[in-house]
Amino acid sequence: MKLPRSFYSWTTVAGAALAFISFLTIVFLMSVSLIFDHGDSYSGLITYIILPVFLVIGLLMIPLGAIQKLRKNRGKMDETVPKLPIVNLNDPAQRTALFIFILGSTVFLLLSSVGSYEAFHYTESNEFCGTLCHSVMEPEYVTYHGSAHARVNCVECHVGSGADWYVRSKLSGLYQVYSVLTNSFPTPIETPVHSLRPARETCEKCHWPEKFYDRKYITNRHYLANEENSEWDISLLMKTGPRISAQGLHEGIHWHINPEVKMEYLPLSRKRDSIGLVIYTNLKTGKVTTYRDGDVDSQVPENYTDQLREMDCLDCHNRPSHNYKSPSTFFDMAMRTGKISNTLPNIKLTSMGILQTEYSTKDSAMAGIKQKVLEYYEENYPEVFSTDGEKINQAIAALQEGYSNNIFPFMKAQWTQYPNYIGHIESNGCFRCHNNSFTSEEGRVITNDCDLCHDIKAQGPPNNLMYATGDSSLVFNHPEDIGDEWMVTKCFECHEALY
Repeated sequence: MKLPRSFYSWTTVAGAALAFISFLTIVFLMSVSLIFDHGDSYSGLITYIILPVFLVIGLLMIPLGAIQKLRKNRGKMDETVPKLPIVNLNDPAQRTALFIFILGSTVFLLLSSVGSYEAFHYTESNEFCGTLCHSVMEPEYVTYHGSAHARVNCVECHVGSGADWYVRSKLSGLYQVYSVLTNSFPTPIETPVHSLRPARETCEKCHWPEKFYDRKYITNRHYLANEENSEWDISLLMKTGPRISAQGLHEGIHWHINPEVKMEYLPLSRKRDSIGLVIYTNLKTGKVTTYRDGDVDSQVPENYTDQLREMDCLDCHNRPSHNYKSPSTFFDMAMRTGKISNTLPNIKLTSMGILQTEYSTKDSAMAGIKQKVLEYYEENYPEVFSTDGEKINQAIAALQEGYSNNIFPFMKAQWTQYPNYIGHIESNGCFRCHNNSFTSEEGRVITNDCDLCHDIKAQGPPNNLMYATGDSSLVFNHPEDIGDEWMVTKCFECHEALY
């Protein structure tokens, strides 16, 4: 088999070798992935993104080397020689070149179609989103696996269906890749994502609001920071919908997304944790009611209409898949499940102090948690230290696990940087609007009445639990005797500082 003389150049030979080796490596890795069902984020990156680049470079080098060789030879030839090559299929060398070109192009196009399909799915995979950038995306990836959406692919929420948002996400991803490569990413990653697709185009693919309005009865078991780690339970009837479900979204918390009304608000910060005004529109009557907060009214610009945001799911459910739990929350969860024994004296009190310590790295945090817990019981409860060593070690392991899953020193990511706006205990969540400060011209107030969203049906220690009967509800009883302070001070103002 002979080729035209112009193909015999080092550039062409090097390009052919590079393309051939890349092609064989791609076929090998694809075979391993398909036959043995083995692959990870790095093999996918090499197979579908890096190696195809080298393959294309090698293929481009082949004609480039031939052209360079042809130009070099032309300078040594007679001027009457044609500048462009003459195609003559009677020439065996040209027939061989044409055969190789057709065969190679067919195989390349076939491989490209399969590779492009696999590359598309690879860039849409959870591993690509969460592990390729190592520690940068570690907080999001870890909290995602601990969420209720752990079986929902990242792209289902962050991109959704359709080519339009797919292209937008990839263009946005280019800057993110640049930020990682140049080490210019913010710590922590800023939220909310202002370019995120509207929640009603993604969340409502699974969550149909008109069918999710039944009231929900929940019980929370807490532990006090005292020597006995006293248990304190509270049961709430959450008024997500009306008392009678047939009334749909006309009552309850989910009334905010009733299709017959439109709720808009003006955020005063990029985090949307401070609100300037609220606009309610009755879509059936067309009546518009504007609520203003006198304390922040001076911060509202004159032309604010283009800054208004229509309320959707993520304005309350802002941490649906990346919820960073506070130390108090993940401690209580560990004690509920028996990972931490409630017989260890003052274990919650000492744990809260340890977990609020700022550590520079995760390794130093793991070592610090272990050292401080052991030192505490050795100094203050030597008998417990000598007899309940196994319980202490179990508690240390649970605290380390809770820390690893919710606090990430490198990215400065934790519950204080990413507050959860569901509720009002550890963030201003509901109180952003429901604070008795927003008033309309007619004198209507957006109230912060507790019974507006939930009824307390039971509360207190388990051996002396108080119950509400029938449709009645209990008046909140704070576990610590703080008088009426809980009625004038918002919950998060104390709990945010504590935990």
